[in-house]
Parts: sequence; structure tokens; C-alpha cells
Amino acid sequence: MEIRERLKEYTVQDDRIGAVSFFATFAFYFATLSLAIAHQDTWYLLLPLMALNGLSAVRLYVLQHDTGHASLFKSRKHNDWAGEALSVVTFAPYAAMRHNHNMHHSHLGNLDHRDTGEIHTMTVREWEAAGFWERLQYRLYRNPFILIPLGSLFTYFIRYRWPKNAHTMWRSVVLHNFVVLAYMSAIYALAGWNGVLIWFLSSLFGGMVGVFMVYLQHNFEDTYWDRRPDLDPRLAALQGSSALDLGWWMDLASANIAYHDIHHFNARIPHYNLRRCHQMIRDEFDLPTIKWLEAVRSFSLKLWDEEAERLVPFPKERQTQNSMTAAE
Repeated sequence: MEIRERLKEYTVQDDRIGAVSFFATFAFYFATLSLAIAHQDTWYLLLPLMALNGLSAVRLYVLQHDTGHASLFKSRKHNDWAGEALSVVTFAPYAAMRHNHNMHHSHLGNLDHRDTGEIHTMTVREWEAAGFWERLQYRLYRNPFILIPLGSLFTYFIRYRWPKNAHTMWRSVVLHNFVVLAYMSAIYALAGWNGVLIWFLSSLFGGMVGVFMVYLQHNFEDTYWDRRPDLDPRLAALQGSSALDLGWWMDLASANIAYHDIHHFNARIPHYNLRRCHQMIRDEFDLPTIKWLEAVRSFSLKLWDEEAERLVPFPKERQTQNSMTAAE
């Protein structure tokens, strides 16, 4: 049986499961934020509560991502309502997020449309043609100690105030920003600047987890890139997207979006079916998974080698690596 046919049974939405996931995650988010603020003088309670709040924010973002694909609920209207509500705490304007993410799906794996991806990747050829300042900028950008914390700060708190391609939906972006400001003002009114700081640091941590996972979704050694007309959408989905097996707690926090290969092959599969779907068919269709060791190693891979058809480190690192391999 073809994988497309095999996945059909997992595309069925269940409004009851969607509603429980939506409301329970919201309840957990506000409960952990409230408890963190209430225990701000007790660091051994404050820090884990902030971490849990940040992880729940990651899950809320993935639920909003589901609404953009109209996969959380059966009704498009209900998905849109939920997406707008979620946008207040995710800081991602719903209409712009949905449009840009759908563009990402449309051009996945296309070297001529890398602008639709979340993480920019240079090719080896582009790196060799780049000047000093362009190389330095890219080195800094791809450094995980810069990419993850500053990427979180820039993307969720600055860039989303006016996302790319938002000029045709500027009214919704402006309105969204006013609602976010009202939300922050409410936190200040109820808990003062300490409350705002706790919210900010928790959200920053959640954003860092989000950037970590977004990077790993398409940046690993045997990923897939090509140019049209040779680009194969099936390979781009299944080989160009990762399946991360980082433990059940990461699956819970990320609403199973770690099984990204299946998601890209059929975005209509709701998050509550993704993990079960992948586990059922991974052996049948030879779908590999990435565990923690390979996930961490993936951050050493920086450039797409069009000849070798794989993601590789910067050239100097590659030469050292090759020398060590030859010596062995």
C-alpha cells in the first residue's frame, strides 16, 4: 500500500480531542504562569514552574500551527477562531503565520526558494563565493549559542510584530499587536514588573525550545534539497523533514510536531494523531528517527553540499573531519 493511502486513516479530526487539547493546554499555561508569579520568592519552585510555562507555550504554538492547516478541528471557522485566540499568547499573528507557513510547505526542499524556510542555509558554492563579512555574518547566525537565544528573542518578540509578507494583512497585524499589548498590560496590572519579567523569561525559554526544534526539523545530515525540475516533493517531505524521537515528554510539550516528515507529507493529520501514525508505519516505510546524540550533532552542520547531497560542516571542519577519518 502507498504511504499516501496509509496515512488517510490518521487525517480524521476529532473535535472532542481537539477541544481537550486546546483548553487543557491553555489552563496549564495560565496555571503555571500564575503559580510562578505566586512563588517568585522561592527559586526552587519558580524555575521549574517557569520551564513548564515555557514548554506549554511551545505546545500552544503548535496548536496554532494546526489551526493554520485546518487540522485541529473539523470546521475551518473553529480552526480560525482558535488560531486567533492562540495568537495572543504565542505572539504570532494568525493570518500572517498561516500564510507564511503554507508558503514554507509549498516550497519545501527547493533551493531556489529558501526564503520560505525558517532557518537560512547556504550552499557550499555560495559559501566559497562569499566575502569575509558575509561569511562572518553567516557563522554567527548559525552558531547555536547565538541562533537559539537571540533567534528566540528576535523572532517571537520583534519579528512577529510585523512578519514578512504581512503587507496585505496589515490590519490584522496591527490589531494583533494591540491585543498583545493589552495582554502584557493585564499581567503588569495584576503582578507588576516582576510578573512581566517572569512571563518574559518563561516565554523566552519556550521560544528557545521552539527554535531548537525548528532547526532540527530540516537541518540534519541526510536532509533533502534540490532545484526544479528535479525536485521531488515526496522526498522533500519524507527525507527533507526529520522525525525526532526525543522522549515522550518532548512529544507532549511539542504536541508531536517532532514527527515532521509525516506532517509535511500530509499536513491534514492533527497533532494528536502524528505520534501514533509515525510509530505505526515507521518500519513499514523505513522512516528513520533522530535521537538526542544526532540532534545535538546536527548543529555542527552548516552548509548544503549539492554534489554530496548532504548537509556538511564549514570547510575547515570538514577537512579536519576527513583527515581524522583517513587516519583511522
